[in-house]
Order: sequence, then C-alpha cells, then structure tokens
Amino acid sequence: MAKELTSREENYSQWYNDLVVKAGLADSSAVRGCMVIKPYGYAIWEKMRDQLDRMFKETGHQNAYFPLFIPKSFFSREASHVEGFAKECAVVTHYRLKNDPSGKGVVVDEEARLEEELVVRPTSETIIWNTYKNWIQSYRDLPILVNQWANVVRWEMRTRLFLRTTEFLWQEGHTAHATAEEAMEETIKMIGVYETFARNFMALPVIRGAKTANERFAGAVETLSIEAMMQDGKALQSGTSHFLGQNFAKAFDVKFATREGGLDYVWASSWGVSTRLMGALIMAHSDDNGLVLPPKLAPVHAVIVPIYQKLEQLPLIAEKTAPLKKQLEAAGLTVTFDDRDTLKPGFKFAEHEMKGIPVRVAVGPRDLDNNTVEIARRDTLEKKVYPFDQAGEVILKLMDEIQQNIYNKALKFREEHTFITDSYQTMQELLDKGGFVMAHWDGTTETEERIKEETKATIRCIPMDAAEEPGRCILTGKPSARRVIFARAY
Repeated sequence: MAKELTSREENYSQWYNDLVVKAGLADSSAVRGCMVIKPYGYAIWEKMRDQLDRMFKETGHQNAYFPLFIPKSFFSREASHVEGFAKECAVVTHYRLKNDPSGKGVVVDEEARLEEELVVRPTSETIIWNTYKNWIQSYRDLPILVNQWANVVRWEMRTRLFLRTTEFLWQEGHTAHATAEEAMEETIKMIGVYETFARNFMALPVIRGAKTANERFAGAVETLSIEAMMQDGKALQSGTSHFLGQNFAKAFDVKFATREGGLDYVWASSWGVSTRLMGALIMAHSDDNGLVLPPKLAPVHAVIVPIYQKLEQLPLIAEKTAPLKKQLEAAGLTVTFDDRDTLKPGFKFAEHEMKGIPVRVAVGPRDLDNNTVEIARRDTLEKKVYPFDQAGEVILKLMDEIQQNIYNKALKFREEHTFITDSYQTMQELLDKGGFVMAHWDGTTETEERIKEETKATIRCIPMDAAEEPGRCILTGKPSARRVIFARAY
C-alpha cells in the first residue's frame, strides 16, 4: 500500500495528495473545490473539535449558532471587511427553480429573485454583530463569550484537500467586551489556547506572533497567529485571533451604557481554526509509509492483528487477547481486533501504517505457545517482542512516548530549518531551500511587498516571545526594532 504513495522527496505535493486519498481521509466531490470528508478523516476532526470545545468551555465560552446566509448590505458597513472578502463571496440571488419549458431539466425561476441578495457565510462578524445589537444595552450584558462551530464558503480558484477548499469546517469565536484591554486580553488568551492545543495534542510546535498590517484579518486592528513549519520547509498558518477594536460595533451601532453612566461602543475579538489543521497534522508528521498520528488525536490507538494458518486458530487468539483489549479500553484507549479473514497480515500491517494507528500488536500461534506478543510503534516502525502480561503496561507507556517523540521530531526539524541572516542574498538562497528566515524589516508595507514579489515569501509573523534586537532592514538598511519570520507558505 505504501508503494502507492509518491515519496516526499520525489514530489512532496503529490505525496500529500496521495496520502489524503489512500489513508481514507477525504475525496474531491462533484462540486468543484469542495471535499467529502470520509469517516476516518472526520473521526480525526471530531477528536480535534471535541478537545478544542472543552478548552473553549474551560475558558468561559458558550456555543451558539448563527445563519449561513448574510444580507449583502451587511458587508458594506465595514469598509476593510468587505474589501477583504468581496472576491471570495458566493451570492444567492434566487430562491426557486422551475421546470425548463424545453423539457430539459430545471432552470432558475426569474420571478423568484430575492429583494436583497444573500452572501453565503465566508465569516460571521457581520451577522453576529447585527445580532449583538439586540443583546447588549448595558455593561451588565458584557462580556459576551460565544463560539460557533460551522461551515463557511470562500470561493477559491486553486484548491487542495483540507488546505484550501471552497467550503470548509471551522469554529469562530466572537466576543464582546466593555474595554479595549479586556478585548485584547481575550485575543491573546485565545491564541494561547490554540498554541497549547497545537503543542499538547497535535504534537505540533508553533510560533506565536502578530501579523503585519498588510496580513491582518479584514476589519481587525490586530491579528495574532500561530505558524507551523511543514516538512517541505513551508509555513502553514494554523490559527488566528483578532482584536477588532470597535470597528464592527460602530458599523452596526452596538453601544452600551457604561458603569460610569456614559455611552460607548463595544470592544470585540474574534478567533478561529479550521479543517486546515488536518493538513497541518498530515504534513508535519507523516512519512512515506502513510499517516503518523499523535495518539491524543488518533481515532484508533492500537490494533491487534491475529496471525494464523488455520481459521480455527482465530478464536484462540481472540480469547487470548481479549483481556489485553479490555485493559487498554478501560484506560481510555480505542482498540480494534482485526479479524478480517479475507486479507493477509502483510496487507493489514501496511493498511494500519497508512492510517497512522500508533501501535500494532501481532499475535500468532508461536506467541500463544511462548506467551508473548509483538508490539510495533508507528512513529519509528520499531518492533519488539514482550511477555504477554507486560503488553498492556508497555502500550500505555508507548502512548506518551510516541506523542512526545512526534513533537520532538517536528521541533528538531523546525530548529534545523530556522535561519538568522542579515544578508538579502543569503535570505533568498535559504528560502529556495525551504525554512524560516529570521531577518530585520523596516516596518513598511512597501518593503514587505517588494520582498514578497522578489522572493515569494511573506512575513509570517512578528514573534511575540522574541526579545527586541535592534538592527537594520535586510532590504533597505533602515532601522528595525526586531527580527520577523519570513517564509514561503501554504
């Protein structure tokens, strides 16, 4: 099965496309640019969603749901917002079909034109802030801490499964506050939640930082992001959190009576991650044999593969391994017993490797005689034989080891492919090889655009944890307060 994958070295992009399909994660659909997320891929997304949902609720947020359709006029109220999304919007103009008079199928009923066109949700700031106007009258109504799990549509011309599709799944938090300080605190808190999730659950090291003015979310005063490095050295923006100031409150006239007796516009934040995280998970960890999944996000933690020459040996192996399966399940793991009698063990091994199941347990007649099992770990492909009575303890320990090892490997790769330079020519050469380049920038959009045009790299973020380091812009030689991260990106 692994032989069906293009190798990463041969063609990284094709390797990714092959893997998404061969591992049973997603397929393209009949609708151009839209994907079908298959059960195994959706199971991984559910693990992500459920963990993030717990983390959101632990920080005081509640889930709600807002309409998929947004009146077109809402988008004209916040100038930079409409400018940022206008070219990506799908618009509903009619509400009815009718039979084609020629007898060939159906056509749009021209008499069923909407009085006002509806935009299919590309993001929900406008419809939510129109709603918040009815929810907020006083400081006593604040803060509002709401999250929405939904789908959105952004019309894409060049699509890739999970990474960039016309329709995708995501969550979007939208909060309202009495002060700028509270809203900014929320913005920082939520990018921290994403960073913690990426590190502790996705085993993905990320850099947290601020976007440049040129790269901010449309309508935001400040945008924070987490940036991850993929195995080809490209960056992938893996989550964003935005301080919206009072922009949307002013656009929708959302005011509140302050504690001091005055009247002020509400302060806002918004933040989100999407099924793009699936792409990050695949590209950061997987290999030429298939997926490599961190145990905390694996739909199946361990698979038991019986090996037998005669079918009557299968019940003996099932009976022998049942206590092990029960022990692991009692500890919170998901375990499957692969008793399909139409497939050979070698095929099963390759299939489970392709799907990234963290641990494989093989048991045959000889193991029954010796009271042993063979345990293989997916991250290193190492196999060892253990006494049967130690298997449960070994597998439980391996879950933590594999989780940490995957993270350490990704961190080591990022560190080995992060470079510091003050030479523009050297930066261009490094970017051609792939990786992050830490360099000085003079803070102007003109310089940022020129570097992007000449190198195809963007400023991924201004790292929040980096100390000030005065220097000279790598292009213009003008003063610079600190280094920023340049990289080519998805």
